[in-house]
Amino acid sequence: MAALPPTAFRRATPADATAIRTLVREAYARWVPLIGREPLPMRADYDDALRRHRFDLLQRGPTLLAVIETALRDDHLWIENIAVRPERQGQGLGRQLLAAAEVLAREAGRAELRLLTNADFASNVALYERCGYAVTAREPFLGGVTVYMRKLLRTT
Repeated sequence: MAALPPTAFRRATPADATAIRTLVREAYARWVPLIGREPLPMRADYDDALRRHRFDLLQRGPTLLAVIETALRDDHLWIENIAVRPERQGQGLGRQLLAAAEVLAREAGRAELRLLTNADFASNVALYERCGYAVTAREPFLGGVTVYMRKLLRTT
C-alpha cells in the first residue's frame, strides 16, 4: 500500500482560479438552504481576487483540500475567505489555515487578524471563538446578520 503524500501549503497562482472556485462552491453549498441564497464567496470572481489578494492552498498531492484568502491592511491582516473541502471539514484544516494566517500577520508586523461571517454559520463562529477570535460587531445584511470578529496576537 502506497503512503499518502504529506499535506502541504503552497501559494496559489492564477492557474488555480478554477480549482479554488470549485472548492469554495462545494464548501459553501451546505449553507444555501439555511440562508436561502448563495453566500457571497460562491459568487466571487476568483480570477480577479487572485490579482488582489493572497491565496494559500492546503493540498495533499494534487488534491486541493482547503484555501485561505487574505489581504494585508494598514493595521491588520484581513481574512477574506476560508473554505475546506466538504468531506474534510471537521478535521482541523480550518485551524491550520487560521494558524497560517497568524504567521502571515506576524511576518508582516501586524498584531491583529479580522474576518467576518454569517451569524447563521454557527459552527464557523464557534470555530473562530475557539481559536481566540472575539465578536466586535453585528449588523444586518441581506436578511441575515454579519458577525465581525478579530483576534489580537501577542507581541512578545
